Amino acid sequence: MLVSTLNTLTPRLRFNYSKPTIENFVFRLHYKLTVTLLLFFVILVCGREYFGEHIKCISDQGIPNHVIQTYCFFMATFTIVRHYNESLLEGGFLPHPGVGPQLTSDKMLHHTYYQWVPFVLFIQSICFYLPHYIWKKKEGGRVKALVDGLQYAGLALEENDMKVGAMTVPSKSTLDDRIDIIKKDIILRLRVSRTWSAWLVSMEIVNLLHVMFQIWIIDMFLNGEFISLGSRVLHPSEWYKIADPLETIFPKVTKCTFHKYGASGSIQQHDALCVMALNIIHEKIYVILWFWFLFLFIASLLAVIWRIASFFLYRRSLRFNEMILRHASHRKFNPYNVIQVVNGCQFADWLFLYYLAKNMKGFVFQQLFERLAEELQKRDMPFDQDGTEKKGAEPVLLSKVDYADETLPLNQDSKEKSS
Repeated sequence: MLVSTLNTLTPRLRFNYSKPTIENFVFRLHYKLTVTLLLFFVILVCGREYFGEHIKCISDQGIPNHVIQTYCFFMATFTIVRHYNESLLEGGFLPHPGVGPQLTSDKMLHHTYYQWVPFVLFIQSICFYLPHYIWKKKEGGRVKALVDGLQYAGLALEENDMKVGAMTVPSKSTLDDRIDIIKKDIILRLRVSRTWSAWLVSMEIVNLLHVMFQIWIIDMFLNGEFISLGSRVLHPSEWYKIADPLETIFPKVTKCTFHKYGASGSIQQHDALCVMALNIIHEKIYVILWFWFLFLFIASLLAVIWRIASFFLYRRSLRFNEMILRHASHRKFNPYNVIQVVNGCQFADWLFLYYLAKNMKGFVFQQLFERLAEELQKRDMPFDQDGTEKKGAEPVLLSKVDYADETLPLNQDSKEKSS
C-alpha cells in the first residue's frame, strides 16, 4: 500500500535535494564560477612547463644556456619602447616588436609580472571565496535548520510519519507542528533574523567593492595596462598590423642583459634574446579576466541597486511584494495577509522571509505566511471594538528560554512534549 502510494505521487512531485539557497545568483558567481576559473588558470600556467619551456634564451658562447635562462627568468626581461615601430617592422629593420639596438637614452619596459602570475591568481581565488566563507560562518546554517525535514512535505497525506529507506515522509500533524515552530522562531527571534539579513547585504556590497579592488590590483600588477586591455582587443583594425596590439603588455620576444667578470677582471656584458612562450597563455588569461570582471562588476552593481530598490519598494508597493513572493514560492498570496506581514516586519525580516520562501515548498510557505499574518494581526489589535483599552493581568515570568543560538530552530516545544 505504501509503495503503491509513493509510486503514484512521486512522478507528480519534484523534490529539491540541493543545499539551501542563502544568497543570490550574483553572489554565487563570485565564489563558485570565479574561483573555479582562477584555479583553472593556475593549473594551466603551472602545467605549461609540461608542454614546453616557459622561457628560452639565446646568447653568445660565453654563458651556458641554462644559466642565462635561469637568470633572465628570475631577474626579469625588457623591451625598448622606441622599437615598437610599425614601419621599421614592415621594412625588416627590426626582428621583433620592442627588440633592437639599445641606447642609453632609450626608455625600457621591464617585464617582471610573469614570475608571479600563478601566485597572484591563487591569492585572488582565495580572496573571491573569502566573503562567502564569512557569510557562511555568520549565517550559521539557520535557514537549513528551519527548513530541514520539509523536503518531502508534498507527501504529507498520512496520519503518521513514514520511513522509506533514508527518506522520512512527515505526517499532517508533524508538518503542522513544524510550521508552528518556524512561525514562533520568526516571531521570537526577529533581531536574529535582522542580523542574518544585515550580514547578507553587507557581503553583497563587499563583493562589489572587492571586484573593483581586484581590477585595480591587476592594473597595478600589469604596470597600468589592464584597464585599457579590453579596448585594445575590441579594436579589430589593430589586429591587421604586424605588431600585436597586446605586444607591449605580453611580449613574445624580449631582451635580457647578463653581466660577468672577464679574465682580466673587467665587467663583460652579454646580450640575450628570450622567447617568452608562457606569455601566449598569459595574454589569453588576462583578456578573459578583463571581460569576466567587467561582467561581474556590472552584475554586482545591479544586485546592490536591486537591494536598495527592494528596501524602498517593499513597504510602498503591494504589487511588488506579490511579484517577489510568487517568484520565490510559485504561489498566490492573499493581499490582506501580505499587507499584515509587511506592516509587521522590517526590511531585514522581509528579506529573511523571502529566502525561506525560496527554500520551502510553495504550499508549506503559504501556510506559514498565513499563520504569520494571523499572529502579527493579533499584535496589531490591542483595543476592543469600542476603542477602549482594558488592562490585563500582570505578566508572570515562568521560565527563561535562551534564543541566542542562531543555528537552531525552536526546540523548546519538542523538549516539553517529550517530557
